[in-house]
Amino acid sequence: MTPSAPTPRAWPLLPLLFFLVAFLGSGMYYTAAGTEFAFYQIKAPVVAMAAIVLAMVLARIAGQHLNTSVERLLTGIGHSNIILMCLVFLLAGAFASVSDSIGSVEATVQLGLRIIPAEWVLPALFLISAFIATAMGTSMGTIAATAPIAVGFASATGLSMAMALGAVVGGAMFGDNLSMISDTTIAATRSQGVSLKDKFRVNIWIALPAALLTMVVLVMAGGSEHAVEHKPFEFVRVLPYLLVFALALSGLNVLAVLIIGIVVAGVTGMVIQPEYGLAEMNGAIYKGFEGMFEIMLLSMLIGGLSQLMTDQGGTRWVIERIHGLTRLLKLPLQRAGEVGIAMLVVFANIFVANNTVAIVLTGEMARDIAEDHGVDLRRSASVLDIFSCVVQGLIPYGAQVLLACSIAGISPLLLIGSIHYCWLLAVAGIVAILFNRPRLKTSS
Repeated sequence: MTPSAPTPRAWPLLPLLFFLVAFLGSGMYYTAAGTEFAFYQIKAPVVAMAAIVLAMVLARIAGQHLNTSVERLLTGIGHSNIILMCLVFLLAGAFASVSDSIGSVEATVQLGLRIIPAEWVLPALFLISAFIATAMGTSMGTIAATAPIAVGFASATGLSMAMALGAVVGGAMFGDNLSMISDTTIAATRSQGVSLKDKFRVNIWIALPAALLTMVVLVMAGGSEHAVEHKPFEFVRVLPYLLVFALALSGLNVLAVLIIGIVVAGVTGMVIQPEYGLAEMNGAIYKGFEGMFEIMLLSMLIGGLSQLMTDQGGTRWVIERIHGLTRLLKLPLQRAGEVGIAMLVVFANIFVANNTVAIVLTGEMARDIAEDHGVDLRRSASVLDIFSCVVQGLIPYGAQVLLACSIAGISPLLLIGSIHYCWLLAVAGIVAILFNRPRLKTSS
């Protein structure tokens, strides 16, 4: 039985540091060498497996039985959040593949280009993703539904693929951060003991300026010097995507949305293409599964590695170091507390690569810091959600970035530099802390 409060120790963090150095270092090395697909030369799941072996060796040296380590590894891999992510990956890949096989993606792009001027494609992608994520409460489902369209727009207009995907991921993180049904919102409010609407009122004053600035950046970056070729298309091929968007906005569970989307896309193909049958649909679905294998495997292994580090006290060590650091900051008491809460969730998110888990891990400690430093719990809930959103949208091994990169076939490091919303949200969050904005009335 793993203790509920493990002894804080630094050495359990070594395996993740090894993974980060090996994964990022090899990618930068091959990039400098001019190698094509530099970040795919060294496969991330293999490096993650090596990091797990290192974690188990360190645990054995510390006296933990190998069988116990294996059990805890499996617990992390089998966590409900990890399994849900894997299912979303598989179904997203299948929907994108089936839609592409019947010409749905191309038709949707052509419809969009007739409605949206080329220079407005990027802000439109951001807004669409933001609306869907707010309704669905999940950035993953939003990216799964919207990223293939972004790829099509980028190909048709000559826009940067990274910019198009960055607009989608940014919009998805914006909507997820503000959604009332998002798991991060629920985790943050429950851990701090505040209402959903109170946390939303704080968040909107920080997230909205970042979103508006993002729109300005995307409008300025969206001008396309390439001639856009308008091709004829059949509207019926657009229906699977329109249905998926409508179901997403209705708040239906993301798994149900994607399954319905796959079925409707397949049936649509059979109706309009006589040569398209069950065998072709089956092949397209499996092709989509195959395309998501690497990201699914990496997510499972990172989940297991995170569990080992947490059990061995690594995450608790980081949390306590930051808790102590807040007492040394030469800032007004409240602001020092909010900086400490932000640092807590940032480092936890870096180590566990899951914003909801990071909030759950740090929620109790964040509330202690808030009460010690006179921080309004509505603000502490907002800080937790905002800075976990920032990190989750920018780490190259996070599920959102990996899913978008898998769909587009680009490097994670190439993408994170183009997710302007998350960078601007970080700035907005820091400004809100330093200038104590928004100012809150005392809750009754």
